[in-house]
Amino acid sequence: MPDRTDPTAPRDGEGRAPRRVRLIGIPMDYGQARRGVDMGPAALRHAGLAERLRRIGVEVVDGGNVEPPIRDTLPDRGGLAYMDHVVAVCERVYREARAAIEAEEMPLFLGGDHSLSLGTVAGIAHGRRVGVLWVDAHGDFNTPETSASGNIHGMPLAALVGLGDPRMTDLGTPGPKVRPEDVVLIGVRDLDEPERVQMRRVGVQVFTMRDLDELGVAVVTRRALDHLSRVEHLHVSLDMDALDPSEAPGVGTPVDGGLTFREAHLLMELLAQDGRVHSADLVEVNPILDNRNETARLAVGLVASLMGKVIY
Repeated sequence: MPDRTDPTAPRDGEGRAPRRVRLIGIPMDYGQARRGVDMGPAALRHAGLAERLRRIGVEVVDGGNVEPPIRDTLPDRGGLAYMDHVVAVCERVYREARAAIEAEEMPLFLGGDHSLSLGTVAGIAHGRRVGVLWVDAHGDFNTPETSASGNIHGMPLAALVGLGDPRMTDLGTPGPKVRPEDVVLIGVRDLDEPERVQMRRVGVQVFTMRDLDELGVAVVTRRALDHLSRVEHLHVSLDMDALDPSEAPGVGTPVDGGLTFREAHLLMELLAQDGRVHSADLVEVNPILDNRNETARLAVGLVASLMGKVIY
């Protein structure tokens, strides 16, 4: 048992999750109209992500950033006009993800907007079956044909199961990257009607905030993990707008009624306890909209819980 009088001793269960993690920043903001998420990787590093993980016994390698062209230097202006740029960056992310897995490292991708998951999941799922836990206020299940805004960060999950523009669905390798039955969404509370129709048609599992309210986080998380019991490797894609804006104000598309601080930590703790999480995205942190880096600091704490930090 740690000596609680020793200020250098691990506290609150820290030091129990040895693992080699590679940080990969993706400062991309092409997927949405609102600016600022390109600063997310820097905000997360500034919030002490690497140091926090090392404190719980995790070996951390910072792989730097996959640097996209600066948005203001591009001739296109918004929405689907950025498709080729998103795909080009995500192809590089795909290769980074594959390299991390081949090196037996756990890649932790720092965004950036959620369109980057086109590359992360494609790389993680290359040659193997992967379950995806998509923790998000939104479904991200639009296609260019169904999206009212044309914002690409609302399309990656649909593309990963094979729906949408071939430039996205065939990124890395041709065709779907994950099976619809291997996808679980948690925390959803803002869906477009076409998304709802497509999600029901293909059969992804969705736990809305009503489900969380009625059943509780523990029950929902265990049901999600039971649903994914057929797969050995899990990828967690955490959009910080899954949390309530009162907890995480620094996001571009806030929706009231989200996860509380403790609900989010319990979710991460239960995923860590399951032991199958081998990769993760941390996306949509927008320092411009934040309050003294509050959202990034919260995100760092959630990653620590996902990596095995416990209370006792």
